[in-house]
Amino acid sequence: MSGILVAFIGMVVFALGYRYYSKFVAEKIFRLDPNYLTPAHRYNDGVDFVPTNKFVLWGHHFTSVAGAAPILGPAIAVYWGWLPAFLWVILGTVFAAGVHDFGTIVLSVRNKGQSVGTLAHRLIGQRAKILFLFIILILVLMVNAVFAWVISNLFISYPASVLPVFIQIPLAVWIGYAVYKRNIKMLVPSVIALAVMYLAAILSSKMEWMQIDLVQWMGGEGSAGIFGLGAVSSAFFIWIIILMVYVYIASTLPVWKLLQPRDFINSHQLVVGLAILYLGLIFINPEMTAPVTNPHADTPWLPLLFITIACGAISGFHGLVSSGTSSKQLDKETDARFVGYAGAVGEGILALVSIIAVATFFTSTADFSAVYSSFANANADGLGTFVEAAAVLAGGIGIPADVAVTIVSIIVVSFAATTLDTSVRLMRYIIAELGSEYKLPILTKTHVATSIAVLSSAALVLLPEGPKGFGSGGYQLWPLFGTANQLLAAISLMLIAVWLKRLGRNYAVVIIPMIFVMVMTLYAMFQQVMFEWSWAGTEPNTLLFVLGAIIFVFAIWIIITAFSVLSGNAQQNIDD
Repeated sequence: MSGILVAFIGMVVFALGYRYYSKFVAEKIFRLDPNYLTPAHRYNDGVDFVPTNKFVLWGHHFTSVAGAAPILGPAIAVYWGWLPAFLWVILGTVFAAGVHDFGTIVLSVRNKGQSVGTLAHRLIGQRAKILFLFIILILVLMVNAVFAWVISNLFISYPASVLPVFIQIPLAVWIGYAVYKRNIKMLVPSVIALAVMYLAAILSSKMEWMQIDLVQWMGGEGSAGIFGLGAVSSAFFIWIIILMVYVYIASTLPVWKLLQPRDFINSHQLVVGLAILYLGLIFINPEMTAPVTNPHADTPWLPLLFITIACGAISGFHGLVSSGTSSKQLDKETDARFVGYAGAVGEGILALVSIIAVATFFTSTADFSAVYSSFANANADGLGTFVEAAAVLAGGIGIPADVAVTIVSIIVVSFAATTLDTSVRLMRYIIAELGSEYKLPILTKTHVATSIAVLSSAALVLLPEGPKGFGSGGYQLWPLFGTANQLLAAISLMLIAVWLKRLGRNYAVVIIPMIFVMVMTLYAMFQQVMFEWSWAGTEPNTLLFVLGAIIFVFAIWIIITAFSVLSGNAQQNIDD
């Protein structure tokens, strides 16, 4: 089948979903009010609560939730064949992710901009809140560790991408100042900033002296590096430290100074990147050489497909962003449909092109099977395969291969870094909430909470005994990431269902995807974490088992509590 036809079918479904289904949800279920005083106006503090143009906010929201996950997950899931991945992305985006992301923004806006963790208290009880916050804390910690790992390794693999990525930071600060202090429109400065970044990408791809290659600076792969770690591990260590310093600063600055303008630039990167890839697809018109389904898979697709593709179909982390930062910047309540649902659609479009790029990259099905010979190989090679495949598509419109690889790596790093910024900020919020809950006022202080978030993330990613060697500690918990992430999405949908039920509204659009995601996730967690760890023929991962067991028990506890609330008559004070 032609890759163009697959893309066309996906785009039509996304367009219909936004045009009709999201409108139905907005008007008939959530009943958005354009005159409702949003928390951004009610609590405007110029730091976290800032009324923001919906297009700028969409850029922040989308790039915060996108990261590398909607690229990596689908690139791995093609292992089971392109059709299962395609169906889960388009149907999951329209009926699950769109409602989830949209709904968590509205729920938070209608409840003083509070996060889903805090709202668990108001909707299903105090104990559920504490359990929920613990699950969220573990999830964002894993996000911080894994995305820092990904960025550092991309910097090492593609040193030409480093300078353009770091050029973006002062450009974003300049844009923030120009927009909020000089009242200049953000569009033109952000386009200029993107042009500067891509000019730097072209130059650094062609001129080795512009490439920041720490491995070579320390004498090459065979050298001792620092602390006797070797050049590669030393470079990785340095990049992690630099990233942690950066996210500390970025997550404590007012959102308008760096977060919003940087995310707006990245939203243009998305448009440019998707345009390059889809135009390349049109000009090359490749065939889908990956199998429709893979009958020789060594790992069954049920239930793993639904946790391998999280971002791009539905992701609990999106609910943290929606209720943690986006809801605090919403200018009008009616903007929630565009920011939340269209943000999910944007990510679905990115996941779709990831599937098509990988599925059309190989010259034959045999070549595909040689690389994707096992699920483990798919996990190891998925991201690298996408970067190479995307460069081939970019070549379809005349972009040189080395420049294309650099631009693709810049896009992936930029999205991952934006997610890392937001995730550390969210972790600060959660630590502060726990400090308030347990009467530990020191934890509510911004720099104390941020220090804990950054230091714990660095400690996890730098664990020396990771399965991929030094610095891959975050990957010890990677099997838990997908399940914890999807579990969080299911619980967030449950909170929206409880809220809608108490308002006397139809909550079927929420409860149906909630049940599906919850069943698949608990099945996967029970299968992968609770049992297979001890029969896989490898040394048991005690940390993985203990945390997995705790999250599983906590989740069951929250679910039982929530269903008792849904079926009972207990009432809580809620806003409407």
